[in-house]
Amino acid sequence: MLRRLATLLIITLLPITAQATTTFKIATVVPDGTGWMTAMRAGAEEIKTRTGGRVEFRFYPGGVMGNDASVLRKMRVGQLHGGALSSGGIAMLYPEAQVYTIPFFFQDYQEVDYARGKMDAELIAGLKEKGYISFGITEGGFSYLMSNNPVYGIDEMKELKVWVPEGDDIARTAFETSGISPISLPITDVLTGLQTGLIDTVANSPVGTIALQWHTRVKYLTHSPLLYVYGSMVVSEKQFNKLSAADQQVVSEVMGEVFRKLDKQNRKDNEGALQALKQQGITFITPSAEETQRWRDSLNIAMEKLMAKGLFDPAMNRKLEGHVQTFRSTARAK
Repeated sequence: MLRRLATLLIITLLPITAQATTTFKIATVVPDGTGWMTAMRAGAEEIKTRTGGRVEFRFYPGGVMGNDASVLRKMRVGQLHGGALSSGGIAMLYPEAQVYTIPFFFQDYQEVDYARGKMDAELIAGLKEKGYISFGITEGGFSYLMSNNPVYGIDEMKELKVWVPEGDDIARTAFETSGISPISLPITDVLTGLQTGLIDTVANSPVGTIALQWHTRVKYLTHSPLLYVYGSMVVSEKQFNKLSAADQQVVSEVMGEVFRKLDKQNRKDNEGALQALKQQGITFITPSAEETQRWRDSLNIAMEKLMAKGLFDPAMNRKLEGHVQTFRSTARAK
């Protein structure tokens, strides 16, 4: 009798054990097979092993759940629990996160590294205040203008069909201030736009350009950093809080390490991708110092407009400027 009762008790408890698994449904526009997806899947397997199967990740890559805006809508209704988002998508959650993506602000990666060392933690904390857990900011790299026509400066762009990401107020305002009328599209529609001629000028990192196959539809690259882009995987804090403290620690530790490694690897990959673009016949153009300054002057006017409309945080902008100016006057001077 006791043995029968014990057996019944075990059978009764089995469904409870099965229900203890917490699954994070994560979507992204990043294509499957890329370094990002390979690293995230490996991290997910390690988490599953270390938590005894209590925590799992299910990924939806390649934009099958739509662009960043669509992923965020599905996160809000609970259909998804997170996303590996671009800097534009992150800014939809936390507008202050746009601070790194000011066009023509950073001169080189040394400035980026110094500023991020001062401000990454603040951006991650800001996302948490909005209800999202980030496992670290990962470099996407400098974005460059690419087109079917040579672009040396503002004047050439006025005749082109220039793409801006959907919802990117900074890029749109910067272009419009320079007399350029950009065309807004979700990132998932860009390749089709290039193929049909709806757009003929885009901007992306070298790695992103190759991964999304945009390089097959452009002939020229303006070799001057337009802006700095980054990404992060964020998950709903509500879903994250379903985990035990021990499992939260495992997830944070593993995914944190995944994104630290990706952060370093992406810079190397972008350097290699630039060379690959050259080898595939894309012509590199270097604008003059005068043209670059014209862009920066136009950008200053655009930023004033954005801050006047409340679309950009002046305090966050001042912090970034302060850090970079400190670097230029001290660290760079050594």
